[in-house]
Amino acid sequence: MHYDGDIIRPPSEADSIIIQVTVGCSHNRCTFCGAYRTKKFRPRTHEEIAGNIDFAAQYCRRQRRVFLADGDALILPQKRLEDILTLIRSRLPQVRRIALYANAKAIRSKTPDQLAQLKELGLDRIYMGLESGDDQVLTAVAKGESGKSMLAAALQVKASGIFLSVTVLLGLAGVDNSLRHAQATGHVLTEMAPNQIAALMFMPLPGTPLGDQVLAGRFQLPDSHGLLSELHELLNHLHCDRVQFMANHASNYLPLTGRLGRDKEQMLQLIDQALRGRINLRAEFMRGL
Repeated sequence: MHYDGDIIRPPSEADSIIIQVTVGCSHNRCTFCGAYRTKKFRPRTHEEIAGNIDFAAQYCRRQRRVFLADGDALILPQKRLEDILTLIRSRLPQVRRIALYANAKAIRSKTPDQLAQLKELGLDRIYMGLESGDDQVLTAVAKGESGKSMLAAALQVKASGIFLSVTVLLGLAGVDNSLRHAQATGHVLTEMAPNQIAALMFMPLPGTPLGDQVLAGRFQLPDSHGLLSELHELLNHLHCDRVQFMANHASNYLPLTGRLGRDKEQMLQLIDQALRGRINLRAEFMRGL
């Protein structure tokens, strides 16, 4: 399998065959993200993609999931995506689930019928980064979106029947606007009602604009207590049923997972106990991206 640069994938795609169909991210301006800084965005050629699918057909016969990398594979033209999914179906008949990252712009570039066609061809799951529901935060981190525009994209995915997983970043608003960020994010997520929500905690990366601000002391991150309070506020403003909520990423101080609203109160109680010092938090040296 040939990859151009490092590959980023969601934790839940650890056992997937990873096929790189684009290199980098078409937006690549978010101030907190360092995943694709060194990559110039480009679609991979048909020959590159077909070669990797052929490799997987020979050496990955037991794996039943495929993840299409890099940052926003859905930005590819519809015909190219249909051809890729059709080739996967033909060469990897054992595959039962295909997933990819997609930004809101890429989602909105597809019509409902086009998304439905991709689902028919095997696209089962889309991972989208909301990061925050607060428009001031989104502008500050150069996301290029608003809460409203990302809500529109999320609803489009849901209407197609494709599983939607949405990621948010705790700490992204700093100390002063921490709770406002959590409340606004909870409100937007409630309207989205995705199938899955993943809450990560922002960890500054040297070489990124926001990471350098943190390291220079110009942006103050909430401490562990502040981030737990933000997580509590986010959950308090989430009103969804049968939505999987995960805050168990390696960046989180208190690993949590549960189903909204069945497990919401239990998760809130665990956060309360952690805030009172009754539950040990993940040590700093064990946290990571």
